Parts: sequence; C-alpha cells; structure tokens
Amino acid sequence: QVQLVESGGGLVQAGGSLRLSCAASGLTFNSVPMGWFRQAPGKEREFVAAITWSDRNTYYADSVKGRFTISRDNAKNTVYLQMNSLKPEDTAVYYCAAQKRQRGQYDYWGQYDYWGQGTQVTVSS
Repeated sequence: QVQLVESGGGLVQAGGSLRLSCAASGLTFNSVPMGWFRQAPGKEREFVAAITWSDRNTYYADSVKGRFTISRDNAKNTVYLQMNSLKPEDTAVYYCAAQKRQRGQYDYWGQYDYWGQGTQVTVSS
C-alpha cells in the first residue's frame, strides 16, 4: 500500500520560509517522479514543482520559480519543498504526489497516481 505523508506546513508571515517534507512508503521511491501541488479555497489544484528520479531534473511553476526549491533524498524516501520569500498568495493546502512511472509530463495532476493527505500553508500579510 502506497502512502505519502506530508509535514511541515503552518502559519508564517509574508517573506518567511517553510520547508515541507513528504515521506513515501510502499513504492520504489528512487525510480518514480515526485511532485508538489497546491489548492487554495475556491481554486483548482495547481502544479508547484516536480523532480524526476533518474537525472534529478526539476520543474517549477512560474509563480514559484526562484523562491521554491524541490529536492529528494532517496535514502530517506523523502521529497522536500523549501519555500522562501513566501507571499499571501502562496496560501493553500499543499499536496505531495507520485507517479507510478516516469511519463514525461510533470505539471498536470492527472499524470500522478498517488497523493498525500495535504498540509496547510498559511501566509499572513
């Protein structure tokens, strides 16, 4: 049974930082792409960042490029999202996701097979 468990969310002031973690179990972690998505109230789920397994390529939404960094530790079966210079518009529930296999598209939620329960990030102005 695949499980993805996010942690690290919370309340932070604008300009602050948070680091989200996603611990994975039940899958061959070092062979699958991982992604982060977010969903704000009344809005659709949107892509934030993704990282491949083989060449460690990373992908970012334009809205977070230069502020967020995705990374992974295959020894710990964990993927991270370092979020700096946070803005109130970053407020959302953040979800970790995994693909069963590398499909070559990382910014569409429909390409992901497994999801965590989400962690709330709130940025106050």
